Amino acid sequence: QVQVAESGGGLVQAGGSLRLSCAASGSIFSIHVMGWHRQAPGKQRELVARITSGGSTNYADSVKGRFTISRDNAKNTVYLQMNSLKPEDTAVYYCNADISSPIRRRDYWGQGTQVTVSS
Repeated sequence: QVQVAESGGGLVQAGGSLRLSCAASGSIFSIHVMGWHRQAPGKQRELVARITSGGSTNYADSVKGRFTISRDNAKNTVYLQMNSLKPEDTAVYYCNADISSPIRRRDYWGQGTQVTVSS
């Protein structure tokens, strides 16, 4: 069974930094795209950043230049370094990973981690 779990959320003042981590575990053949999404109260979930197995990245316009996504393939882990945080970055952040296991290939999602940025 495959699981994906986030860590690293918390409360930070505007202008501060946080680093989120997300580790995949279980019967994994390979991990393709890994990404971070977020959902603020009353808003739809949106893509923040994603990274391919080869290291190609995409970012939402709202976080370009402030957030950096990276991954450690040996550890099946993806990271999101968030700098210059703004109150509008407050949301629940979800990790997802496109994973091939012995049974199937599908998207897996974590439970989410709260990020709160105070002004």
